[in-house]
Amino acid sequence: MKTKSSQKLNPTKLALSAAIVVATIIILTTFIEMLTSFSSATIIISSFYGNIGYSVTITGAFIGAIYAFVDTFILFWIFAWLYNKLL
Repeated sequence: MKTKSSQKLNPTKLALSAAIVVATIIILTTFIEMLTSFSSATIIISSFYGNIGYSVTITGAFIGAIYAFVDTFILFWIFAWLYNKLL
């Protein structure tokens, strides 16, 4: 039988894994747009991070990935923390 502590999430591990995935998706999406001119996904990314440095360039992809990493890390860390508090 599982104990209650085994059901808890590790906020740092969850946040780090989610942030890595999202940052990778931002970079890959930008590179795909640069190669194929498929712009619908990068329009959405630009609406979030365009005013703070994101653009459809190599530098812009990494700037957007950094901001997305930080945002996602904070969001998922808070989610896991709240989840653990509500158990």
